[in-house]
Amino acid sequence: MHQKAATILQFFRQQGGFVSGEQLSRELGVSRTAVWKHISALRAAGYQVDAYPSRGYRLLSSPDILAAEEISVQLDTAIIGKRLVNLALTASTNTHAFRLAEEGAVEGTVVTADEQNKGKGRLGRIWSSPPGANLYCSVILRPQIKPFEAPQLTFLSAVAVARAIEQAFGLKPEIKWPNDVLIDGKKVAGLLNEMSAETDGINFVILGIGVNLNMTADQFPGDLRHPATSLYIEGGVKVGRARFTALLLNELDRLYAGFLDHGFAQVRREWQERCNAGGREVLVSNYLSADIRGQFAGIDSDGALLVQCPDGTIERILSGDVRVL
Repeated sequence: MHQKAATILQFFRQQGGFVSGEQLSRELGVSRTAVWKHISALRAAGYQVDAYPSRGYRLLSSPDILAAEEISVQLDTAIIGKRLVNLALTASTNTHAFRLAEEGAVEGTVVTADEQNKGKGRLGRIWSSPPGANLYCSVILRPQIKPFEAPQLTFLSAVAVARAIEQAFGLKPEIKWPNDVLIDGKKVAGLLNEMSAETDGINFVILGIGVNLNMTADQFPGDLRHPATSLYIEGGVKVGRARFTALLLNELDRLYAGFLDHGFAQVRREWQERCNAGGREVLVSNYLSADIRGQFAGIDSDGALLVQCPDGTIERILSGDVRVL
């Protein structure tokens, strides 16, 4: 979007009503004809703008797009969202963000996409990413922590997603170890973090976040390993993608600031409170070893799953699929 058009959007939102063409011309330092051209560009992008000869212009509605201008105006963050990059189509927002991070992108850079054609899921699985429906988002962080502490940020992302869903809909999502967010037992969001590190420190971490916002039932692949849903299916109304993105980034920023100041303890506590396995028996499947059955006993400071076996011993699990019995 042209910067002048973005500035006009800001004026509309600040005024909350009519803005005269003369005022816009004066503030932007352009002619009335140029103002009209920028208004026409906004309309072409899907914004509904009314024009009244005696009163000026008024913004009536905005399209459901992930433009930086739509997200930034709703942000209240210190780190997350310092730079917003939106792509119409990409292979994967994680891949794009990783490349930007290698090129020196500032911490807090957020990459979103309208569509992915090679969306990444856990264990090399594909994340279904139809256009115009969901949130596909990756955040670049550069925390001063040890590489073995980086998995803690996955749990931070999951808590942020759960909080944003509660704010947007009042729904009560649960979190499934290690990186899924569920509603009524069905997956609505997934997290995939990637890292560049040296032996003694982290160069950067990419927080990959995918949330099913407005997908309909017929848009889900037929070969899903586990039941999936969207906020639209569960809540019955369409989700404004820019609004949800801003809610999520605001929560992520608050949690990240707390993590940097106080460590993992607070995130760990809230994650365990939201976990779908709390106080229940679980079965953990891992293709490298035999299944483990026992009582969910939380997560440790590294984010490993703790399972209390029938003989009272505690198994520490770093990877696997967990099923609540």
